[in-house]
Amino acid sequence: MTALPPPAEGCPLPTLMVVPSGVGCATGGYAGDALPAARLLAAASGCLITHPNVINGAALYWSDPRVLYVEGWALGRFAAGHLALRPVRSRRVGLLLDAGIEEELRLRHLQVADGCRATLGLEIGPVLTTDVPLGVGVELGPSGASWGTLARPDALLRAGEQLRDAGATAIAVVARFPEDPHSEALAAYRSGAGVDALAGAEAVISHLLSRHLLLPCAHAPALRPLPLQRGLDPRAAGEELGTTFLPCVLVGLSRAPDLLPLSGAGPAVAAAGPLLHSQQLGAVVAPAGALGGEAVLACVERGVPLIAVDNPCLLQVSAQALALEDAGATVLSAVGYAEAAGLVLALREGIAPAALRRPIEPLDG
Repeated sequence: MTALPPPAEGCPLPTLMVVPSGVGCATGGYAGDALPAARLLAAASGCLITHPNVINGAALYWSDPRVLYVEGWALGRFAAGHLALRPVRSRRVGLLLDAGIEEELRLRHLQVADGCRATLGLEIGPVLTTDVPLGVGVELGPSGASWGTLARPDALLRAGEQLRDAGATAIAVVARFPEDPHSEALAAYRSGAGVDALAGAEAVISHLLSRHLLLPCAHAPALRPLPLQRGLDPRAAGEELGTTFLPCVLVGLSRAPDLLPLSGAGPAVAAAGPLLHSQQLGAVVAPAGALGGEAVLACVERGVPLIAVDNPCLLQVSAQALALEDAGATVLSAVGYAEAAGLVLALREGIAPAALRRPIEPLDG
């Protein structure tokens, strides 16, 4: 691959933002509550690549051309250098509905899709229902992190293939999730003290479909509206505003970039127009205790500066635990996302982050 020229001063500094799903991050563990941080990082970097968990807020969303919406499996493949990204103006989003969804819930999701067509101008369709129910299961592991199972992955993949063959260039999945409106786990989540119990299973669905089709994919769970509750944590409130979680998914997918494989890449990729490669990344931003994911480690291996943000979660996979600095990695600590944005801006402008900290040690000559 031809070496990329260094960016000119003031040009965008492509930055990767990762907040793992289902591990209870104080920022990003709820209903799109990392979106303000993502917007700030997008402004600081000029180009932010992140995954749906960061910016999906159910009925709430914020479209920003500086933010690239990339499914979690594809994000890891991009960071590892196996995929390139190509921005697009718009997409035709196919809607994949689980056969296990009751008729009333199905109608609500179709009306949401029609609303996005009429009000936001999105191109949505075709709509396809799986031939059998998907059979989603949700669990909490011993650590408290969420995970999930899918009884009929074959039905998911068949439906995805049919949507792709019918002309969809991205796929929004709506699967029926089990629910217990009186569970302790749900009560804890709604009060801001728990984990998103659905996130692990959602990741299974989107990872599986994205990997199989190499198309932008994202998921919205189908659930009945919850009873009204006082004292709701504001971070969970985005999920209380409507009857589905679908709007943010449709908006995000409507401009999600193309996923272009680089292994064995031939003339088709070479002629595909301006692409974003992992070699262009200038920073990766992730919670300080959740640094063990593929995307973060791939960036560290490539020498991309890591900004480890104080964002408490269930995990304790820190730079110290992984001995990243001992291995030569550049690790910059930030007490929050405002400081992380300042560090990204410093990197973008060619300012050594050490020059912003006190004391400054004299050079040893």
